[in-house]
Amino acid sequence: MNSHLNRFSSRVENYIKYRPGYPLETLDILKQDCGLTKGSVIADVGSGTGILSEIFLRNGNKVFGIEPNAPMRVAGEQLLKSFENFVSIDGSAEATTLEPQSVDFVTAAQAFHWFKRSEAKEEFKRILKPAGWVVLIWNERLVDSTPFLRDYESLLLRYGTDYQEIRHENVEPEITDFFAPSSFRLKTLPNFQHFDLEALNGRVYSSSYAPEPGHPDFAPLMAGLEESFNAHSRNGIVTFEYETKIFYGRVT
Repeated sequence: MNSHLNRFSSRVENYIKYRPGYPLETLDILKQDCGLTKGSVIADVGSGTGILSEIFLRNGNKVFGIEPNAPMRVAGEQLLKSFENFVSIDGSAEATTLEPQSVDFVTAAQAFHWFKRSEAKEEFKRILKPAGWVVLIWNERLVDSTPFLRDYESLLLRYGTDYQEIRHENVEPEITDFFAPSSFRLKTLPNFQHFDLEALNGRVYSSSYAPEPGHPDFAPLMAGLEESFNAHSRNGIVTFEYETKIFYGRVT
């Protein structure tokens, strides 16, 4: 999976603009079930451009953003520079560089499927305080809830470079193994994004499995996207529907 370190380098600008955030109710779940407070220290692993880190920073938490991809890390540093509690680190899930037993939570948003799972688990156990929590979160786009989303899914299956291989659903069975012998809980929240055609194109460009300009499948993908947008948009807008999945537990 080493190739993932550079997969997003050419997509940072679109990632910042068009990737979905996470519902603020995520904080409520972690406060209620895991004892999250303003004093909790967070290691956000695979922090990227800082989408999840910002939620914790606004909650008052100290956040270590661990990101191995340099362009993504720099973008996160720029976006979060006003938060004194943010510390950006050139590290990875398998080697965070953090001190032993130094954090209350390890979070990973939209990143777990890139980790070398057994090495990451050992690293998380090392840096977490004894009663610390691991929180894995991602937005799972609904693929069959509207005619537009059915069209979009079929376009990705036809033209995506390695779309089927890296879907988040592929790793869900491995989560049980990751937390074993402990258990974990799953909470699901609704999430949405609304796009005009320009933003829809940007959302596609932000995905690592979308062919880039110059690739033979790029033009047909974009043509199909515009055709689907014209067929299904209402008042110049289409909607992405997601389930935000939050897996949380302890690794012992």
